[in-house]
Amino acid sequence: MNDALDVAVRLLVVFAVFLTFPLIIGQAEHKVMAHMQGRLGPMYAGGFHGWAQLVADGVKFAQKEDVVPAGADRRVFQLAPAVALLPYLLVLVVIPIGPGEGAVGQVVDAGIFFVLAIMGVSVLGSLMAGWASANKFSLLGGLRTAAQLLAYELPMLLAAASVAMAAGTVSLPGILNAFEWWWLPWQIMGAIVFFVAGLAELQRPPFDMPVADSEIIFGAYTEYTGLRFALFLLAEYAGIVVLCGLTTVLFLGGWHGPMGADGLGWVWTLLKAAVLAFIVIWLRVSYPRMREDQLQRLAWTVLVPLALAQIALTGIVKVVI
Repeated sequence: MNDALDVAVRLLVVFAVFLTFPLIIGQAEHKVMAHMQGRLGPMYAGGFHGWAQLVADGVKFAQKEDVVPAGADRRVFQLAPAVALLPYLLVLVVIPIGPGEGAVGQVVDAGIFFVLAIMGVSVLGSLMAGWASANKFSLLGGLRTAAQLLAYELPMLLAAASVAMAAGTVSLPGILNAFEWWWLPWQIMGAIVFFVAGLAELQRPPFDMPVADSEIIFGAYTEYTGLRFALFLLAEYAGIVVLCGLTTVLFLGGWHGPMGADGLGWVWTLLKAAVLAFIVIWLRVSYPRMREDQLQRLAWTVLVPLALAQIALTGIVKVVI
């Protein structure tokens, strides 16, 4: 296979994952939440257990009128959904799902820096939407998003730095090649910090104050309708795919399985990511929304000290061994 065809095939696979995995998680969330709450969930769209419910939702969004408020900054308002969504597509390109160079869209030497920088850009989409909507509830949601980003970016970066220290590289395939199973108890504190901080950056419950519909009417997205609103929802579920994939690669060994990685290594990556996605859904059902002061206290008095302690522990173990 020549180089151009190889690149085209990899990009097509990444694009297919980008379009399908968020929908799978969305449908799973409908059904899992329903069963946890003693309901059936979607049962009619498409027939078997309502498998086409999200397709029907997409058709509904496409039929709605695209409204731009009269006082809005039109260009920023229209650009915000793309800024929120597209960075996750770029991050998926560099996440390895199996051993070998063929199991990753593109190997980036400074992979950790790349993914964290690009994920930070995605949050800017919510800030742009809040600023450009000419609505006080949207502006308040945007300000909450900014405060949340500032608070949780630091512990997320520190936790990722710890595993990079352990592996001696900032390349994602390099971290997986250096992985050993005894890293799990060693890096468990960093894994929890990274996952919790990632949930907060995605504004998922119980960290969904920027979109609190009972207080600020969906915050930065109040004025959005139709497909632009659907793109924000798609960005949220694409973010779940990226967060679960990154946590799997950085802290859970990615394609490493108890029976080896030959042939079916990518299956282990998907299984671990699926378990993490279930935890994301479970947290939404089980825990109420935190207050803004509780969210800030958790970041600065719990997660940041834990991340620093993880870095210190990693340094001590590296010196000892």
